[in-house]
Amino acid sequence: MKSTGIVRKIDALGRIVLPIELRKHMEIATGDDIEIFVEGSTIVLEKYSPSCLFCGSKEALTEFCGKNVCKTCREKLAKDN
Repeated sequence: MKSTGIVRKIDALGRIVLPIELRKHMEIATGDDIEIFVEGSTIVLEKYSPSCLFCGSKEALTEFCGKNVCKTCREKLAKDN
């Protein structure tokens, strides 16, 4: 992981501010969703990109019962029924 040298304090509500330079570089705009991961003792922030619940594909997604399912998995599910 590459260090940016940027240090921020967490406010009373648990928020941090991502510097504008970092947001521009990562193409993160106001209102974008950010996904949070934990890897050991590391917190990873990633711009959210919807993916298939079953295979992780980001192509040809359809929402079903609040979950994303890709075309390939939809076809596999249809064959199983």
